[in-house]
Parts: sequence; C-alpha cells; structure tokens
Amino acid sequence: MARIAGVNIPTQKRVPIALTYITGIGAHTAELICSALNIDRARRVNQLTDAEVLAIREHIDANFTVEGDLRREVSMNIKRLMDLGCYRGLRHRKGLPVRGQRTHTNARTRKGPAKAIAGKKK
Repeated sequence: MARIAGVNIPTQKRVPIALTYITGIGAHTAELICSALNIDRARRVNQLTDAEVLAIREHIDANFTVEGDLRREVSMNIKRLMDLGCYRGLRHRKGLPVRGQRTHTNARTRKGPAKAIAGKKK
C-alpha cells in the first residue's frame, strides 16, 4: 500500500484517481502531477515502482500544500476572520451560510436540524 503525504492511497485504483484521496489534491491537480512525472494515467498504484512513488511524494511535498498543513491553514484563516469581527467571521461564528445564500428556507446543512417553535398550536 502506497503512503503519500500521510495517507494510504488505494492500490487497485488508477494513479490520478488514487491521488485525489489526499486532501488538497483534486482531479485536475492529480492529472498535472502525472503529466509532470511522465506517469501513464492508465496505470494502477500497485504497478508503480518504489522510485515512482518516491518521485510523486517529493513532487507533492515540494509544490503543494496538502493534508494537515492545508487544514491548519484553512482553520487559521477562518479564525482570523472571526477575530477580526468582519461579516464573514460573524457568519462563521453563528454557524450560518457565509457566502450570501438565503436562510429563510434551506441552509439546513449549516444551521442543523430544524427546531420546533414552542407554543405554536393549530
């Protein structure tokens, strides 16, 4: 099992698909990594040599922010917004949608399950 950036990537999947299991690497970035290292996109992870896995690991470490560092950076950015007291920070603090979505209806993902209004009878 290949371990890249602290993540065990699946061995039976094609290389670009398996690389997307790493936080911070999407489909496009995985394709760029494969083309930069001249790795055939049809190859599976278990067909890679140790040298190729090492080359992928070094390329990712040198050129991308992934996994723990990326999560830390994102959480620090959110904390900075909350400390500033800006509109986006207040929305994060209240657990409401940050990017202008409506909240009268919808927004259940951010707001959580609907709460019944006490004292409302029909």
